[in-house]
Amino acid sequence: MTDKVVVLVTCKNSREGKRIARHLLEKRLIACANLLPQIYSLYRWKGKIADEKECLMLMKSTRELFQPLSIEIEKLHSYSVPEIIALPVIDGAANYLHWIAESVSASQL
Repeated sequence: MTDKVVVLVTCKNSREGKRIARHLLEKRLIACANLLPQIYSLYRWKGKIADEKECLMLMKSTRELFQPLSIEIEKLHSYSVPEIIALPVIDGAANYLHWIAESVSASQL
């Protein structure tokens, strides 16, 4: 198991996703973000089933940075309860994992 994580966040659209991703990159909380601009999400919200188009962001970071990363996303996100989920990276190409480590900064803590 590595200390790297993939963080999933859904946004109302790709414009919001890009704005959040750029902010997180500037703060060195993520190494990169991939935006899947149109997904369909079905979920329960306030007692009803919602059916919405959203943008999914996949971001690479470290477990150590997840809390400050999550706080920054909540500040910038338009949803009152944004999806912010970290999945562990069990293993990966050594040079890619090294690149993630070099791209983020624990000094943000």
